[in-house]
Amino acid sequence: MTDTRTFNPADPHAAPEYAGTPYLIERRVLAGVPCLIERPPEMTDVRQVCLVYHGAWAAKEGKLGVYSALAAQGWAVVIPDAALHGERVEETPPSLNAREYVWESVRRTVAEAPALLDALAELFGPLPVSITGSSMGGYVTQTLARNERRVTRAAALITSGVWEEPEVRRPDLRAFLEAHRPVTHAEDAPPTPLLLASGDSDPAFPLAAHHVPTAAAYREAYARAGCPENFHEAVFPGVGHYTSRGMRDAVLRFFLD
Repeated sequence: MTDTRTFNPADPHAAPEYAGTPYLIERRVLAGVPCLIERPPEMTDVRQVCLVYHGAWAAKEGKLGVYSALAAQGWAVVIPDAALHGERVEETPPSLNAREYVWESVRRTVAEAPALLDALAELFGPLPVSITGSSMGGYVTQTLARNERRVTRAAALITSGVWEEPEVRRPDLRAFLEAHRPVTHAEDAPPTPLLLASGDSDPAFPLAAHHVPTAAAYREAYARAGCPENFHEAVFPGVGHYTSRGMRDAVLRFFLD
């Protein structure tokens, strides 16, 4: 990229577009983490950053295009491979059961997030950072909303804050669960604006067992902190365990308002 290259809005790049606005897709390794980045066209300033975390047994490529409306608004949408996923699956330790695999990924992903945020600040400057994640990515999102003050807004989708995991027996993972379980540590989240969104037909996280107690814990915590308006929740009728279009649009409104 050089300063002599220009962008003509009347005849833009033949590139991915959102509502007629082109955006670029890059692959970078930031702080050791493989990432895909959707960003505005060359010579266009990035104004904000959004981190997007995928779910278990998925990869960064599956989130391409979901939040590209942000790139059209001058945001950089950064989609990392969670630990032990995508390009990093070979890092998986042996002898993990399925639930331990999920939580080891969450633990490592949370631990590496400060270095990733440092790398993003070096790349784009000290910009506001919002974060969203679905399913397992929602575990990461809730944890970072609580303990990473560089996160300015957080949206946790099709996920849970209950974190009752009897199959997780490794001591370090048990310690992580106890230290970060949202329903018992919700008081650490305020004042960071937080959206909790679920489908009412989610077989992985039935509403009454997961969304309801999680939302109640956050609602009480934000009220005690004197900022109840900073907690938002949404339930989408007929939606199962997936990020629906309506859910995506709610995240976009939450981040852009």
